[in-house]
Formats: sequence, structure tokens, C-alpha cells
Amino acid sequence: MNIKTKLKLGIGLLFTLIILLAFLSIKQINSLSTASENIIKDNKETIGYTKNMLKALSEIEEDQQALDAFERNLLKQKSNITEIGEKELTQKLSEDFSLLKQNQKDEELLANLHSTLFEIMSLNLNAIELKNTIAGNIAKKAILIISMLSLVCFIIALILFLKLPGNISNPIQQLIKSIRQIAANDYSQRVNFEGHDELRELAVSFNSMASKLEQYNKSSIAKLLAERKISATLINKIHYPIIGFDTAMKVNLVNDEFLSITDLSYQDLIGTNILEIATLNELISQIILDSSFNKNISSKNDNNTRIHLEIHGKDIYFEKEIQEIKLAHDNDVNEHLMGYVVVLKNVTKYMELDLAKTNFIATVSHELKTPVSAIKFSLQLLENEKTGRLNQEQFELIKSCEEDVDNLLKIISELLNLAQVETGNIQLNIIPVNLEDILRYALNNSKSVANQKNIVFEINIPSDLPKVIADKEKTSWVITNIISNAIRYSDENSKIVISASEIKNKVTLSIRDFGSGIESKYISRVFDRYFTVPGTNKEGSGLGLTLCKEFIEAQGGEIYVESEFGVGSVFSLILNAKDFSN
Repeated sequence: MNIKTKLKLGIGLLFTLIILLAFLSIKQINSLSTASENIIKDNKETIGYTKNMLKALSEIEEDQQALDAFERNLLKQKSNITEIGEKELTQKLSEDFSLLKQNQKDEELLANLHSTLFEIMSLNLNAIELKNTIAGNIAKKAILIISMLSLVCFIIALILFLKLPGNISNPIQQLIKSIRQIAANDYSQRVNFEGHDELRELAVSFNSMASKLEQYNKSSIAKLLAERKISATLINKIHYPIIGFDTAMKVNLVNDEFLSITDLSYQDLIGTNILEIATLNELISQIILDSSFNKNISSKNDNNTRIHLEIHGKDIYFEKEIQEIKLAHDNDVNEHLMGYVVVLKNVTKYMELDLAKTNFIATVSHELKTPVSAIKFSLQLLENEKTGRLNQEQFELIKSCEEDVDNLLKIISELLNLAQVETGNIQLNIIPVNLEDILRYALNNSKSVANQKNIVFEINIPSDLPKVIADKEKTSWVITNIISNAIRYSDENSKIVISASEIKNKVTLSIRDFGSGIESKYISRVFDRYFTVPGTNKEGSGLGLTLCKEFIEAQGGEIYVESEFGVGSVFSLILNAKDFSN
């Protein structure tokens, strides 16, 4: 029997019993009402008629109208005969009354009439008592029937109330519990509902589903375990330290190479929050340093950050590469961030080579600077007439040699500065300085070269410009280098515009030239080492702008270029106008 039929039968039976109870109640109440009406309507009227006739008899000798009253009540009595024997008594009463009308003084007739009237009255009184007893019995019977039927309805309703919800809800609760166990990956759950209703069919379907899920889970787990073992083996074969964690910062991937450099075990890392480990491990601390893993790290321009460790007394360098793991769920075109994998590339060998190169350049540059300076001094002595007069050709050769020596000294100075930057030995004296003083010094150094090309400077510096927080010497060198480049790449009889402005505690100095400009494809490379724009036919080491960038950024500032080919270029320096360390 299905659930729908059970509900229909249970509620239908209860509904039928309620209707039957209402019908019987109405019927019994109607019987009581009918019995009461009979008592009042029939017997009570007869008693009234007899009383009136008795009264009339007592007044016949004194009042002639009493006969008429007797006769009227007698006629009413004849039409209200209801009890057995009442008709005969009424007939006798009528005959005696007819004789009385002929002889009103007949005492015997009067006595007979009184006797008959009392018999009729007694007959109706007995009838009233009998009907009252019958009405009482009917009432008791009605109460008994209604009580029994009500008890039956109550018992049936109670049974339905106690059994029916349980018969329906208990299997559903059991099914819900089993479904939750299935959701918790317990595919061994089975349900068994007796009967042949929909719940049994549901149990059969559920058990079939659970069985298939269990089979699928077993096959999937085996497959996943095999794939995971293969992946773990492959990762362990990679000679780069690798660690992976999800968006909750829980470590779920690590290879042997990583464990070997952290002195941690597999159990120490897997399932542990990497932020907690970072407080105890230097390498992991550097991995998460300056990396907003709890935000969108793809917004960063460069995720490859150098990490330095000292292992067994030896300096080891790694390049940190952060890869986001994104997956798209079923029917979802958008990818969701699942976690991160950090790969550490060992660049110690390259760092050692780079350091050796830097030391070599610094040593060679330092060793070259002394003899080149001596050559320059010797050339200056040759120009002095005290050492002898030179002819025009000799003088021009010496001037040419001086220019070459100056260029060579400039290159040597740039190489020495670059070596300082690379080794981290750059010394800065950052103090509040007046930007106008720095600019005036740079312009004085470049004035003679600008005059040779008849280039004028247009300067727009606000009088209330605040002091900048910078190294005066290094900043002067940067501005001089940029102005020199602007002069070098400008045409004769042109101008260079220098302007400054303050925005939010920052001072921006812009140097604009109207030369050939830079092609858009080369703009991103102008600050690279040893890079010169192709086709310019200008001499230089390609280190000047690189050092400018290093010097300005070391002071907490910025430098960038905007250029349009054939129109000119604008180099902008942004320096702090307030000491934020205070």
C-alpha cells in the first residue's frame, strides 16, 4: 500500500466516523425533541381540557353558561384522543353529558362525569410519566451511542496521530541520515523499508545509487592514489625545492628537495598553516614575505623574488617563482583560485659568477682610473706652453685625446658606481635639500655643452617649492646625466624645458627635450643595463640611465620616461618632499 493510499484511508475513515457521529447525534437529539413535543402537545392539552370540564361541572347549578364551556372542552377532547382507552372514556363522557343536559340535577350523572374525567386525567398523567421514562431512556441511549462512537473516533484518531506521522517521517529521517553519511564519503550506507509503498521504491533506488557510488569511489580512489603517487614521484625528481598550499594557507604539496633545505619533515609541513611555520623557519618566512597570498598576487608586476640562505656556512641564493592554481568547476566558465605553488630555482652559481664579474669590473675600473687620470694630467701639461709650444695639429690631437680620456673616465666612474650598486655598498646621505640648488649645479655643469649647440633652458620652478628628501650628490649626478642626454639628442638652436610641481608630499621634476624622441618599442628598455637606442649613432656605455634609476629608487623615489618618436622625450623624477621616517 502506498503512502497516498494510506493517507486517503486514514483521513477518509476519520472523516466518515465524524460524519456518522454527527448523523447519530442529530438523530438522537431529534428523537428527544419529538418525545418532549408529544408530552407537551397531546397529554398536557388533554389534562387542560379535563380541568376545564371539572370546573364547568362545579358551576352548572349556578351558571347556565357552564354547560356551553363543558361542551366546548368536550369537543376539543374528542379531537385530541391519543392514549389507549381514552376514546371509550371520552365517548362515555359525551353520553353522560347528553343525559345531564336533560336533567341537570341528577347527582348520579354528575358523579359519573367526575369519575370519567378523573379517569381520563389519570390516563394522561400515566401516559406523561411513561413518555417521560421513554424520553429518559432515549437520552441515555443517545448519550451512550454518542460516547461510544466518540471513543471509537478518538481511539482511531489517536492511532492515526501516533502511527501515521511515524510511518511516513521515520523512513524519511533514516533516509536523510543515510544521505548525510553518503555526503561524508561513507558509501556503505543502505536503507531497508518494509512494504510496497513509494518509500520502499525510494530505498531500492537509494541503495542502488549508494552501491554505484561505492564502486565508483573505490575505483576513483585507487586511480587518484596511483596518480598522486606518480605526481609525487615526478615532483621529487625535480631538483628545485617546491611547496604548495591552498587559499587557506594549508600546505598540501612538498618535495624532498624542499625538505632537505628546511630541516623539516613531511609530517611537519603537510596540513599545517604555512603562516605558523613561517615564524619558526627562515626560508618559509622569506617565501611568504612581500607576497599577498590572501589577495590577488597576479596584480604584482614581478613574482620572482630573490631569497638568500646560509646553509652549512655557504651562501645559497634562490629565485622564488609563484604560480597560481586555478580550476573551473562543472558548468562554470570562470576559473576559481584553488591555491599556490612556489618553485625555488637555485641561482647560487649565477650569483657567484655575477659577483665575480662585479668584483672584476670594480677592480679593473679602479686600476684603470689611476693611469687614465695620469694620462689626462699629462695631456694638460702638454697643453701648457711651459712644456713647449705645440703646433695646431699637435694641439688638435691633444684635444682629441682629452675628449677620449674624459669619456673613458666617465665610463670607468659609471662602472665603479654600478659595482657599488650591485654589491650593495652604495652610500647615501639623504637629507632635506633645495631642489633649485641641485638644478643650478647641474645646469652649470651642462652650460658649456648647451652653448655649443645654442640650446636654451626654459625653467618653471615654483617659488614655494618645498625641500626634497634626497642625496644631494647622487641626485645632482642624475639630473646632470639626464640634461646631458637631452642636450646630446636635441637639435641645434632648440630648447629644453625644466619644470617642477608638488602633489601630495611628492615633488616631480620634469626635463623635456624636443629631439628625435624614442620609438615606443624601446621605451620599456631605456633603463636596462648596456642598452642604447638603435640608430642613434651616439657614444655611451649604456649604464647612465641604469644608474639614474638605481640612485633615485635607492632614495625612495621614482623615475620614468614618456616619449613620442619625432617629437621629443620627457624624463620625470619623483622625490619625497617630506621625511616619512619621522
